[in-house]
Amino acid sequence: MSIFSHTSIPARTIIKDGQSSGNATNTGTGDATVSPKDAHSTGVGDSGRWSTRRIAMYACFVALSMALSFVEFPLIPGVPWLKYDPSGIVALVAGFAYGPAAALIVSILGFVPHLFISPWGTLMAWLVAVGLSVPAALIYRRMHTRSGAVLGLVVGALVALVLAIVGNLIITPMYAHMTVSQVAALIVPALLPFNLAKYAINCVVTFLIYKPVSDLLNRSAR
Repeated sequence: MSIFSHTSIPARTIIKDGQSSGNATNTGTGDATVSPKDAHSTGVGDSGRWSTRRIAMYACFVALSMALSFVEFPLIPGVPWLKYDPSGIVALVAGFAYGPAAALIVSILGFVPHLFISPWGTLMAWLVAVGLSVPAALIYRRMHTRSGAVLGLVVGALVALVLAIVGNLIITPMYAHMTVSQVAALIVPALLPFNLAKYAINCVVTFLIYKPVSDLLNRSAR
């Protein structure tokens, strides 16, 4: 987010090899039982439409992201205006569970309340949240393993880091009465360490909690 805001300058289940990946399992009675993997399939499901359960789960993720976006605290001593909030973890988990569309929706809608408080900061928050969660979800959808999750998180963090630096150089001078050179002077002492710490926390926590969350989602889908 911008220099005077709180985030920058001011699941899918892991499927092991050999596990069934079919869309449905015949029960022998003419009915089809949807597998947990299909319950977490990406995009539009349920015969070409979004199910009520999927919409309800998206709404839960968005509500949690909104709530956590107000839980903020500084990470770097000497730059108290750079505040961390854990809402990005929710977008990552949603992306892993339901795909990049979920990551995008949670990243955008989760910060809507801040649009009325800090429009420029919200724009930066959207930029980096989407940059982190959507690439991670896209990679994990194609590489549905632990290594795919790690790769997705690393790539997403790198994309978000670049967007955070470039975004601050472009957006912050528009409203913060700072020149581009003044913002650039803060990259090494403030922007870079803050965003590295932020994405490290989001990625590590996501990797640690996604499996239990995924198991819970699977049980609720049965």
